[in-house]
Amino acid sequence: MLAAVAALSAGLALASMDAVAQTALKPGAELSPLYATGSDLADGKELADLSCAKCHGANGVSTTNGVPNLAGQRPSYLYLELKAYQLGDHPGGDDPHSTRLMKFFSDEALAKVAAYYASLDPASPPDTPAPTYVDPVAAGKAAAAPCAKCHGDNGVSGKAGVPSLVGLHPKYLVPTMQSYKSGDRPIDPKNVDMKKALDALSDEDLQHVALYYALQTENLTRAQTPNDGGTPVTKETLATCAKCHGETGVSTTAITPSLAGQDATYMLNALHAYKDGTRDDDTMSPRATKLDDVEMKNLAAYFAALDPKPVDIAKPLSPDEWAEKCDRCHGVNGNSARPEVPALAGQRLDYLEAVLSKYQSGARKSPEMAAMSSILSQDDIKGIAAHYAYQKPRGAVFVIVPNK
Repeated sequence: MLAAVAALSAGLALASMDAVAQTALKPGAELSPLYATGSDLADGKELADLSCAKCHGANGVSTTNGVPNLAGQRPSYLYLELKAYQLGDHPGGDDPHSTRLMKFFSDEALAKVAAYYASLDPASPPDTPAPTYVDPVAAGKAAAAPCAKCHGDNGVSGKAGVPSLVGLHPKYLVPTMQSYKSGDRPIDPKNVDMKKALDALSDEDLQHVALYYALQTENLTRAQTPNDGGTPVTKETLATCAKCHGETGVSTTAITPSLAGQDATYMLNALHAYKDGTRDDDTMSPRATKLDDVEMKNLAAYFAALDPKPVDIAKPLSPDEWAEKCDRCHGVNGNSARPEVPALAGQRLDYLEAVLSKYQSGARKSPEMAAMSSILSQDDIKGIAAHYAYQKPRGAVFVIVPNK
């Protein structure tokens, strides 16, 4: 066996060997670029100038949006990527352009191209100021300031008929705010403040506002509004709501709101609206039509008296905190010390963002990267990409040594 011993690192981007590992390769073939001689590098340069430079730039430094830098990238990683394109087995899916270019390359030619790009000085980080990281929770608190007038400080309602927003899952609250903003869900004409507040918020603002309310665990309490109560709710009546909203008013699905601790008047008004058709919902409307006024009042009082529970979402990490996790594979500050793992430092920001988004959507395949990216927000993706794009990339020298 042979082992690779590395110095420090440079730049391409988040790709994994998982899909490429399934490619039929001779044992140890991925190490072939590490044996390249000066003559091999010259051959690799000639091939790269003919086939790759148009997109990836002279000397492997891209000037094209969405196209990665290759200069200083790790040699075995580049070889495996090129081989995967050749075989149509790339984790990013079929790329007719790349597949066509690589189709007639021999394994030796692929190794020479990979070795050539790995031998180059990596691209410098952008000379423009790095994007400023904005804490999404802090941004949400600022954007939600106008909401407090009606919905209460920290989203705990103090007005009968006005819902609490604290503890609602973003996957419910964001679409709800968007439907109000678009007009799909009518707003009471008397409530002009809500319309003005929502019109002033972008989709990103709505995500931040929802995240802020969802994470107010220290302020998670029942609405501070009257609850006149009623007769105990029957099991049959409760069953109408419990399947979706839970017997304790805590929903088990993100898109269904929890009702525990919600304002009783708001819930009662909502049930009446579903029954009379003022509000329309394929799930709620048929159920509401089966309830009489007494049953509606009892249900609203029952759920309002319950204690709300925290939403099962994590507080977002900063780009630096995310990088601590990514560096475990991609090296300190994104400078990979492994020949088969891509370096991230100094890579194009737009490319890093695009690749992370593709892993998240499944357009780019890798079990490990899919698991990691699945929990990323758009803020996380932008922050991680900016973090690595502005790191100083370092070239790496890999030395083949025999096992003892």
